[in-house]
Amino acid sequence: MRLSHIIPLALQLIAAVGAQQWPLHDNMLNEVVQWDHYSLIVNGERLFLWSGEFHYWRIPVPELWIDIMQKIKAAGFNGFSIYSHWGFHSAADGKLDFESGAHDFSRIFTLAQDLGLYVIVRPGPYINAETTAGGFPGWLLTGDYGTLRNNDTRYTEAWTPYWEALSQMTAKHAITNGGNVILYQVENEYGQQWTDVDARTPNETAIDYMELLEASARRNGIDIPTLANNPNLGSKSWSQDYDINNVGGDTDIYGLDNYPSCWSCDLTECTSVNGFPPEFTTFDYYTNFQETAPTQPEILAEFQGGSYNPWSGPAGGCRNSTGPDWVNVFYRNNIGNKVTGQNLYMLFGGTNWGGLPFPLVGTSYDYSAPIAETRMLTDKYSETKLLSYFVRAAKDLTKVEKAGNGTINFTGNPAVFAQALRNVDTGSHFYVTKHTNTTLTSYLTFKLNMTTSVGQLQVPQYAPDTVINGRQSKILLADFPAGDEKLIYSTAEVLTVSIQDGEPIIVLWVPTGESGEFYLKGVKRGWTSRCDGCANVEFHHASEGLIVEFMQNQGMTVLEFDNGVKAVIVDRSTAYSMWQPTLSTDPHAPLDQTILVRGPYLVRSAAVEDGVVHLTGDYDGTGELEVFADLGIEKSGWRGGYKHHGWKGWKAGSAPMMYFNGKPIATHQTKYGSLVGHLTAPKATVESVQAAIPSLTDWKVHEALPERSASYDDSGAGWRMANKNSTLNPWKPDTFPVLYGDEYGFHYQNFLWRGRFSGDATAVFLNVIGGVASGWSAWLNGEYLGSALGNTTLSETNATLAFNNITTSSSGDNVIVILQDQMGHDETTGVLNPRGILNATLIGGDAAFTSWKVAGTAGGEANIDPVRGPLNEGGLHAERLGWHLPGFDDGAWGSGSPDQGLSEAGAKFYRTVLPLDLPDDIDTSLAFDLHAPEGTKVRAQLYVNGYMFGKFIPHVGNQVQFPVFPGILDYHGDNTIGLSVWAQDAGGASMSVGVSVLGVYQSSLEPSVGTEYLRPGWTDERLMYA
Repeated sequence: MRLSHIIPLALQLIAAVGAQQWPLHDNMLNEVVQWDHYSLIVNGERLFLWSGEFHYWRIPVPELWIDIMQKIKAAGFNGFSIYSHWGFHSAADGKLDFESGAHDFSRIFTLAQDLGLYVIVRPGPYINAETTAGGFPGWLLTGDYGTLRNNDTRYTEAWTPYWEALSQMTAKHAITNGGNVILYQVENEYGQQWTDVDARTPNETAIDYMELLEASARRNGIDIPTLANNPNLGSKSWSQDYDINNVGGDTDIYGLDNYPSCWSCDLTECTSVNGFPPEFTTFDYYTNFQETAPTQPEILAEFQGGSYNPWSGPAGGCRNSTGPDWVNVFYRNNIGNKVTGQNLYMLFGGTNWGGLPFPLVGTSYDYSAPIAETRMLTDKYSETKLLSYFVRAAKDLTKVEKAGNGTINFTGNPAVFAQALRNVDTGSHFYVTKHTNTTLTSYLTFKLNMTTSVGQLQVPQYAPDTVINGRQSKILLADFPAGDEKLIYSTAEVLTVSIQDGEPIIVLWVPTGESGEFYLKGVKRGWTSRCDGCANVEFHHASEGLIVEFMQNQGMTVLEFDNGVKAVIVDRSTAYSMWQPTLSTDPHAPLDQTILVRGPYLVRSAAVEDGVVHLTGDYDGTGELEVFADLGIEKSGWRGGYKHHGWKGWKAGSAPMMYFNGKPIATHQTKYGSLVGHLTAPKATVESVQAAIPSLTDWKVHEALPERSASYDDSGAGWRMANKNSTLNPWKPDTFPVLYGDEYGFHYQNFLWRGRFSGDATAVFLNVIGGVASGWSAWLNGEYLGSALGNTTLSETNATLAFNNITTSSSGDNVIVILQDQMGHDETTGVLNPRGILNATLIGGDAAFTSWKVAGTAGGEANIDPVRGPLNEGGLHAERLGWHLPGFDDGAWGSGSPDQGLSEAGAKFYRTVLPLDLPDDIDTSLAFDLHAPEGTKVRAQLYVNGYMFGKFIPHVGNQVQFPVFPGILDYHGDNTIGLSVWAQDAGGASMSVGVSVLGVYQSSLEPSVGTEYLRPGWTDERLMYA
């Protein structure tokens, strides 16, 4: 239906506005990466940056990084970002490790180049990231280096070696040196440029700090653009556009962070930034970018990819809060806001093993991300992929202006809102439609008034009205180029386009059971070559081509046209099973260097050589495998699909046309030119692998808290005198000496304190600070005094513990022992909050403490286990002596299992062996299940081949399943399993441990091959740390 006579004049004027001339920027060092008002431009080609975050230090198996990166690439992303974690690499001042185990992450850069992914490096030095002290090393937290994140020379001297090393490493892999790193972020969420944002009053200290970082990066080879990620919509920091007075500190490119539905499963954590918007409220970013950085592209340097799960959160996280429907609406809203750079946080979360987490979170950092902590793909991944492929195909999105927005003027329905974008060069239009009130879940229909090259149209013209069903958004488009052809409009969303032998295959998708319509220019005839789930397919002649209406149930329809175009129409469920692997390593993914694949769980790579398709990937069952590919073989000339001369189908003894994971697939050719075969049954299933994994039995057990005895010898290397009477930490203790672990070189996880006194006392008052969820227990002369169990609200806990009938000596030594579980350091302005004892006061007599000693990580800052690194262990007796490590001889230990447990407050350590021999060519995800009887007050830690991979505190948090990566686990050998059980209650504690198989896939990945170096064993050096 033509609408030129009823479209409002204002809309026509908007469509007629010419492109404003915007400046082209570079960093004046080179022109490899440039940018303007519209997008990044890399090597002269515009780029819609579509990337996501993963943290190599949260998956400490370098052999698995390719797994995550292949999944990122397979989902249609053209880049990823990484935080580097200063504390992970630096156990002591002046010491850096970029060589041991996962601390050497240089292979990430080469893998990115091999796969065709751009890289954003985010080195901090402060990163936040829900990790202890926001990534600062523990040795930095004493106060001796000032208050941090400023221009204090002590802090500057501390970060300089790390920053120089990271800058030099990154520079080697920058795109200017032939690598794939295109952006280098300076600091993180540091919105401190202004003391008054509106008045643009400069914060000289913050500006000087940023300039010190930027200058150091440049001196050390960083010649790619620098980036800032502004923490919120209000602070407007580090944009050269907003800095009209040139006060300094600006990065080359401005970026913005936003988590519209909260970065935490606990929504109350976000009210200070987001306020109190109703659930599912989308935000306006366009206005902020035009105010703050109008000559730069709109880049969301961090945009919500999920939410972390705090201790109090639900078991398994809050995945439904940012599930597929959320992805559908919020990411399209960003496009409607003219965003051309989006970096999801997180794309893969990983695991907070060892002492990585900050106090609010436990072991899981799944983050409800598209790729789960288990490395398994989620529906959210599949939904994200639908938009990723579209963004990759929609090259015109990289140079658009807003072309109006509204309801009645666009959709004729006040409940349906449309945001219009127009490419200033080609005139193509994109219409992002959604509920006017996105919090609603109602079923809506509409026709869209759109501007096209054939005039103003109201669409659909023949098909039923377009549907917004519940929490849903759709991008309708006009004058969309598909190779040399054009869609004049489509009410079905474009999934992607693949150009094969010069002819486009346009893939369209609709939610199952919905209708759509498209207008293909320059064709006179079309026909249905496959109808699987299709209905109501009609071809209508129009002045410039054919208008096609259809309805699609579950399945795939193929339409062909007389100009060689194919339209593949799928419903959502079928679209989830489609892949578009690239045949080159160009991150821009030229559409003529792609193929289309339908069927498997994952396609990791594709190649076409001598007329044969080679695929690698994963699958978990039998099913059809279909490939659309240009095989480079002469075709017969007819248009009704194509045949290859001499090709009748694969037979044994003839050359196969397709391989999957190196194995030939018997195929036949469809009349529309694709190849179809079937995947054979995988050699293993979840059930078969589960049946092959033995139960965890044959446990050995040993007393794990001998330090509580007054006669315990604490003169060894594991103990240090705690005798400082002053501290530069701004939080001063109430009593002395200073009993802060950081002051004595102990920074992570559990501390043991032993205080001696003589004389008379009847009680002790203890105030202990360990962060929220922390806890502690105390003993006097081996007798239990009491515990602070911990909760999710208190960072410091105190108690007055009566000695009651405990025998004390009025003339000799009495020993109070405090076992403290500290939960990591706080973030942002709280990084210097101490960990230790704020007040230790004897009550009821003349006694006073005469000395204190403290034990923490074996060797303190010496990093005696460099492969696992400084954050893996704390100061438990079992950790110091290496009982958690493979190769420790527990032959003299007695038998006993965790389900028998303890009958009193105290600690025991359990060991067993889990033998595994999983099938080859299988990628399996395993997890340990920890449970305790209801009401049990226990703090337990799970160790797998020496790595602490689970902190279980059932009275504080809800996590009971703890995934462990292959490589940490040896899938073809014996695995040492350790369990520390600390009963915080006089009634003792017991618990159970099991192993679950979460996923099994026939795969080209070899998940634990070559990982022996990651599992070093016990040495007798450990004996000195008793």
